[in-house]
Amino acid sequence: MENPNKKLGVLIGGSGLIGGTLAHYFKTKTADEIDIRAPSSKKLSIRNTQDIKNYLRRVRPDFVINAAIAAIDSDAQLAFEVNYLGTVNLCRTCCALNIPYIHMSSAAALPNGENVDEEDNIPLSPTLSNYAKSKLMAERTLRYMGEHKGLDYTVIRLAVVYGEHDHKIQGFHRLFFSIADEAMPFLITKKGIKHSYTNANKVPYFVHHVIENRPEFSKKIYHFVDKDPVELADLILTIRSYLELKRPREIYVPYPIIKTGKYFLSRLAKFLNWFGISVRLPPELMFLENFYQSQTLSSAKLQQSSFIDPFPDETIYTALSKLVIYYLERWGHLNLITTFNEEFFGTNDLEDDFIYHPNELLDSIHHDSTSPFTDIK
Repeated sequence: MENPNKKLGVLIGGSGLIGGTLAHYFKTKTADEIDIRAPSSKKLSIRNTQDIKNYLRRVRPDFVINAAIAAIDSDAQLAFEVNYLGTVNLCRTCCALNIPYIHMSSAAALPNGENVDEEDNIPLSPTLSNYAKSKLMAERTLRYMGEHKGLDYTVIRLAVVYGEHDHKIQGFHRLFFSIADEAMPFLITKKGIKHSYTNANKVPYFVHHVIENRPEFSKKIYHFVDKDPVELADLILTIRSYLELKRPREIYVPYPIIKTGKYFLSRLAKFLNWFGISVRLPPELMFLENFYQSQTLSSAKLQQSSFIDPFPDETIYTALSKLVIYYLERWGHLNLITTFNEEFFGTNDLEDDFIYHPNELLDSIHHDSTSPFTDIK
């Protein structure tokens, strides 16, 4: 029997790591109490104000979650339209229809330092990256609309996110890929540098709790991070140990040398473009300075809330074994990394037949495996 109190939610940005994890959670863990819709950009473009108004007015959801972001190296127009203006128009619509709004934000809006709390912010400045500037502006407008327009919102700030099922090589997974690909000969950091990490698999549980407990979480900002920060060098060396590699060696490269190397790489990329060779440097290079500066987020406010961590003992270290298997297998299938294929996953007879004996494999399938499925007739 259908639950008469079943809620309807709209998720924007359902194709990313956080959005995809949220969509999977609501469809598998809360199907009896929450129905989630994650419209594609063809149905609802966050850059189109009329799309937003028409969709939310027609669907009338009980809550909206915005996990959409432009690529971190997007130009000013795309970052502004997706990260800021799209957020503002979602909030204006939610405010008009009295819909609670959950916003996924980023530690990019925070200063470096240790035990940074929710009230800390970097100054809004023209020199900020397009990504950081747009995320910071979105947070400020949310606060303004909460104070002056009555918007029911919650901001959830994420740090360095880790988790499975991220189809893009970005953020933490870019670091992991560089180590696995043996593209990091030395440590690109210095001793004692620590960062906070966010477990993507825990985020949906917190979002669900926030939705169910609006009075406690309305018009507030929370850092959703693991309780203990992690030293970057130790994490890199632990990943190296998992993969049984010799590199990167425990030699710390000073930031001025890395900065100089980054400059020459960018010049080389431009030079190669003259010859029709398109070279795109990883967008994470814009955060290279952060490898040499600590940024740890306080989780005290989260710990003092009514939310209970569903996996209190799970950290980036305990999750490494799953991450290693998932991503090495995925990158192996995509021919991005071939070093670990046989060593980690063994050989597959069908794969060997496909590679070396395609005619015999085709005949075998024609003989045994082409009959119509009788169970669906």
